[in-house]
Amino acid sequence: MPKVTDEHRLARRQQIVRAARACVTEQGFHKTTMADVIRASGLSAGAVYGYFKSKEELIAAIADDGLSTVDQLFDGILAEPGPLSLTETMRKILEYVVGIADAPNEDVTRVALQAWAEALHNPTIAATAREKYTMLRNHYVDVVRRAQTDGTLDPDADPEYVAQALFSLLPGFILQRLLLGDVTPDSYLAGLAALLPGPASRTAGK
Repeated sequence: MPKVTDEHRLARRQQIVRAARACVTEQGFHKTTMADVIRASGLSAGAVYGYFKSKEELIAAIADDGLSTVDQLFDGILAEPGPLSLTETMRKILEYVVGIADAPNEDVTRVALQAWAEALHNPTIAATAREKYTMLRNHYVDVVRRAQTDGTLDPDADPEYVAQALFSLLPGFILQRLLLGDVTPDSYLAGLAALLPGPASRTAGK
């Protein structure tokens, strides 16, 4: 019997995750069933359940997949030479979000929005969301500390508090993009700059 390689297992897992993401994007979290995912994946029920035992596990996998390049994104931001600009940092993050949202039939942001609502009464999804978004917010903390070191942000500000505020900008952008459709990284950042006038914001935008 041929040996199943790690590459083959990873490819199968990704095949199932893509099918689940497409199903949820098209018909919503509640209407999507494991049977839908099995049918969309083109695999047998045994194959799909061999990787994922429930829809909640699939949602966690979609979240992992959607955030799989976040570490590299923030590593790249922190590695850039010169003073760190919070405005340009937010631009890179928003453009990253737009990039993954525009993937055909694989809009992770639409799935994320549904998962946020589901997390309010589903402990399994809530635990997954808490873990993933704590990780993401910690990246913002690193950015804030770097900005303070570079002198583009008040050194007396609490990095955790600033990270909380920066993190909250992302769900607002995603929600408006999905429901209203008229928000872009440029318009969002222009509005933010108008709300935060003063030397600190002008320095951050350089």
